[in-house]
Amino acid sequence: MTQLKELEQAVMDCKPDEMLEKTKRARETGAPVHDIINDALVAGLGVVGDRFVKGIYFLPELLVAGQGVQAAIDYLEPFMEVTQENQKGKFLMGTVKGDVHDIGKNIVIMMLKCNGWEVTDMGVDVSPEKFCEAIEGGDYDIVGLSALLTMTTPSVTATISAIKEAGLRSKVKIMIGGAVIDQAFCDTCGADAFGKDAWDAVRKADTLLAYA
Repeated sequence: MTQLKELEQAVMDCKPDEMLEKTKRARETGAPVHDIINDALVAGLGVVGDRFVKGIYFLPELLVAGQGVQAAIDYLEPFMEVTQENQKGKFLMGTVKGDVHDIGKNIVIMMLKCNGWEVTDMGVDVSPEKFCEAIEGGDYDIVGLSALLTMTTPSVTATISAIKEAGLRSKVKIMIGGAVIDQAFCDTCGADAFGKDAWDAVRKADTLLAYA
């Protein structure tokens, strides 16, 4: 079994200590950071999520796996190199008001950074007003709104409405994502794109930038 497969297995088995150990070993032996994240950490977390949906894993396993992956990504962040030549654009990201979940958001942020994006993380429970202030004061290409709970999807719509009312809608593209978000919601809330997972978010961000 290759190092990346071993790391993926550690994620699938929800073993955070092994995740960090094998992440360090993979980097020290020359595995590209991009591959460690995409082919091992995110791939393994995808399996964990699938097992959660099927009732094989429960919330404790999901949280342990997510926290382990986040610790591994935190370790990798200093080794991510984005040069002026491969920098793509600027991305503003936050979890909407009323929602304090950030594991998925943080993984998307790391994936974006790995793929040449400069990302500003606003954190969780971000009000529409704070999003508008950041957009007005910055030079962002895309704004990402994350929501994990069904009860917080109205905050996604409210944030997009606030951006429009502030006269800022033409300034940025808007991408949404999270466990309760789908294409149908995207079509009705006024966002430009929906990312079903971290890698899909990166691909669609690239597409939005190309048509900006």
